[in-house]
Amino acid sequence: MNSKYKNHLIILILGALTTISPFSIDMYLPAFQNISDHLGSTTAQVSLSLSSYFVGLALGQVFYGPFLDRFGRKKPIYFGLVLYILASFFCLLSTGVNGLITARFFQALGGCSTSVGSTAMVRDFFSPEEGAKVFSKLMLILSVSPLFAPTVGGWIVVEWGWQAIFLVLAVITSLFLAVVFFWLPEGHHPDPTVSLKVGPILKTFLSIFKDPRFFAFAVSGAFSFAGLFTYLAGAPSIFFGTFHRSTKTFGLIFAFLSLGMIGGGQVNIFLMKYFSSEQIYKTALRGQMLMAFIFAVGAAMNWYGLSAHILILFIYIACVGLTYPNAAALALVRFHKNAGSAAALLGTIQMGVGALASAAFGLLKFQPSLSVAVVFVLTSLLGLSIFQLSVGKADLPANEKEPSREKLFED
Repeated sequence: MNSKYKNHLIILILGALTTISPFSIDMYLPAFQNISDHLGSTTAQVSLSLSSYFVGLALGQVFYGPFLDRFGRKKPIYFGLVLYILASFFCLLSTGVNGLITARFFQALGGCSTSVGSTAMVRDFFSPEEGAKVFSKLMLILSVSPLFAPTVGGWIVVEWGWQAIFLVLAVITSLFLAVVFFWLPEGHHPDPTVSLKVGPILKTFLSIFKDPRFFAFAVSGAFSFAGLFTYLAGAPSIFFGTFHRSTKTFGLIFAFLSLGMIGGGQVNIFLMKYFSSEQIYKTALRGQMLMAFIFAVGAAMNWYGLSAHILILFIYIACVGLTYPNAAALALVRFHKNAGSAAALLGTIQMGVGALASAAFGLLKFQPSLSVAVVFVLTSLLGLSIFQLSVGKADLPANEKEPSREKLFED
C-alpha cells in the first residue's frame, strides 16, 4: 500500500470515528417529542439526556487519555466502542426518562474514546505542520453528519419509532469496530512507563495544562467551539418555537447550516497556503466575535426574520470551522510521548466549556434567539481575550521545536 493511499485511508477511518458522537446527538433531536410522550415526561426533561451526554464526553476523555498512552490507541478504542454499543441497547430499552439520561451518559463514556483516540492518532501519524490540514479534513467528514442525521432520525422515528434510532447507532458502531480492528494501524506502541495511578495522572494533566502554548490554544479554542454547543442547544427552540417550522424544514435548515462548518474547514486548508495557522485562528476569532455582537444587537431589537437568522448563524458557524482545526493542531504541537493525555485534556476542556455554554442557554430567560446570542457574545469574547492575554507567553522558542520527522502526509 503506497504512502499516499495509506494516509488517506487513515484520515477516512479517523474521520468516520469522530462522527459517532455527532450522530448520537443530531440523529435523535427530532425525536424529543416522541420520546417524551412515550416516557411520560417533557421535552425539557428529555433534553437532560443531551446534557448527560455532554458530561459523559467531558469526563470520559480524562479517563481514556492515560490508557491511550499506556496500552496503545486501539485497545482503549475497542473498549469504548463495546461500551457504546451496550449503552445504546440500554437507551432503546429505557422505560423512564431517568434511565435514558443514565444510559446516554454511559453511551458518551464509550463514544468519547473515538474522539480522543482520533485526535491523538493525528498527532501520531502526521507532523505538527500537517496537523491543521488533517483536522480540517476530519472536520469535513465530521460535518457531513448534520447534513442528514436529523432528517434520517426523523424518518426512522416515523417508520419504526424512536427506539430504532439507538439500534441503528449500535449497528453503525459495530461496523466501525470491525473497520478499526482490520484496517486502522496502531499509532502508538504501548508504553508501560505511563502510570495509571491517580497522582501521576493528575501530575501529567497539570504539566500539560501549564504548558503556555497548550493553554493559549486549548482554552481559547474551547470557548470558540462552545458556540457550536450553544447553537445545538438553541436551534430547536429557535426554529420550532419562534419560527414554528416543521420537523422536515428543521432538518433542511440544520443541514444547510452544517455547510458552514464544512466550508470553514475547507477554506482553512486553502488559507494555509498563504497564512500561518496562528494568523488564521486569530482572524477567525475576531470574525466570530463580530458576528456574535451583530446577532445580539439584532435579536435584542427584534430585527431579524428567519432568513437573517440562517445567514448570521451560517457565518458564525463557519468561523468555528476555521478556529477548531487550528486550535487543536497548535495546542498539541509540543506533545508526542503524552499525545493521548494531551488530546484527552483538550477534549475535556472543549466538552466541559461546551456543556456549560449549553446549560447557560437553558438558564437564560430571554427569548431563544437573544439567549443564544448572549452566550455567543460571552464565549467568543472570552475566547479572544484569553488568546490575546496568553499567546505572547506561548511563543515556541527555537530550541523547543520538535525535530523533523518523516513526512507521512501527502496532499
